[in-house]
Amino acid sequence: MSRRIEIEITSLKGDVATWRAAGAKLPKGVLSAALVPGGAVVGNVYRADVEQYMEGIEILSVMAPKTASPVDPRNERVEMIPTVKQGPDVVVTYAPKGRGGPRREGGRDGGPGRREGGPSRREGGPGRREGSEGRESGPARRESGASRRAPSEARADSAGHTDSPKRPAGRSASTERTTPTGDERAARGPRSDRPARSARPDRSNPGQPPMSTTHRNALLATLSPEQLPVAEQLLRGGMPAVRTAVAEQNKNATAQGRPTIDAVTIDRIAEELLGKTNLALWKDRATGAIGAGRELRLRDLRAVVTSAKTVSLDDDARTQLKELQVALTARLEHLRTQWNERLEAAVSSKNVREALGLVARPPDMSTRVSAEMAAKVVAITSEALTAEQDPTLWKEIVTLTIDTSIRRNVKPVGIPSDDSCKALAIHNAGAIPELAKLLGMRVPPPPPPTRVVRRPATRRAS
Repeated sequence: MSRRIEIEITSLKGDVATWRAAGAKLPKGVLSAALVPGGAVVGNVYRADVEQYMEGIEILSVMAPKTASPVDPRNERVEMIPTVKQGPDVVVTYAPKGRGGPRREGGRDGGPGRREGGPSRREGGPGRREGSEGRESGPARRESGASRRAPSEARADSAGHTDSPKRPAGRSASTERTTPTGDERAARGPRSDRPARSARPDRSNPGQPPMSTTHRNALLATLSPEQLPVAEQLLRGGMPAVRTAVAEQNKNATAQGRPTIDAVTIDRIAEELLGKTNLALWKDRATGAIGAGRELRLRDLRAVVTSAKTVSLDDDARTQLKELQVALTARLEHLRTQWNERLEAAVSSKNVREALGLVARPPDMSTRVSAEMAAKVVAITSEALTAEQDPTLWKEIVTLTIDTSIRRNVKPVGIPSDDSCKALAIHNAGAIPELAKLLGMRVPPPPPPTRVVRRPATRRAS
């Protein structure tokens, strides 16, 4: 099936013309100059019907290039009428900043404000204060305030009212904010001599081990100048960081016309140093975990111990790993002892909810409930699931039982006469088979285990 493309004549030799796709290098080929209407002209672009074959492209016919069509010969152009922009339908006016509105005419202390035509303080009038030397002390200021209030009092006597509002009756003079005098400011001392505010407490994670750099610095001190930048990138992000840095450096070198570096050689050097850098990183983590002691979170301690499997350890690292394993075992034993004591107390007091919660959340994944304790928890749970039980408490106990490993051994005595309880029993009959027997229905298959989606462990040596 033929298709149409645009071709450009690149050369002409007798009756044979060479062509290529317009604006591109490929495809290209030859054609008979007789197919071109009006004669082939080198550099002109034509429309051609072509047929694609395994051997190449064959030109079937050539037509003249497209010409620009006349602009709107029938006066059918659609004119876009612009929309007149209007103002917003709602106008929002914000109040001025500050605790009050515009300043009153009478001023802050009841005296007359700035008079019309009079000099203002900003304009350098007599009311402007020239530094701390021109400031008045407390008695002098009160006297000057009284003299400033005199004209307003005279106007009040003549007109029968005053321009400034009076102080509210409920506000006493002792509650007003007083301005410290010059003597008081001098007694305070300069601002730099005042005690500094207490620094904000460190809100970083308290469980994170302090990061040490001792072993990394010791490793970098033993490397040659050629290996040093490669090792620094390995310590930052492993092999991906090295490859990214090499690509960025080669890109900048190409743009600036400088010679590039061999990526294969850098990869070989990085692979030789990878084991040493990983060991130095792990030893720094182990040093921080040992220094943190019991302040370190259990999961962080377990992560340091587990990550030792991905590193080739030396004698010093094996000593650190043994110390961390002893600390991890001791902490796990302590948590297991506390967990067993709480579980025994809950069973003794017949606290079904607390007992089921402890069974569902052991302190460690390897911790299992003993057969004797499991039988006791099953017994108190079965006794609590009766038809006379409060429906809310019955549903809560069933929900907690489903999350435990002893759920198939629990045998409820009855189901409350509540629609929501019956619906919950039907829904969980596969997890607790005794519920299906109480309902007179066939025991459904157990529900599939819940799959926990875990993130893949990131390795620096990737």
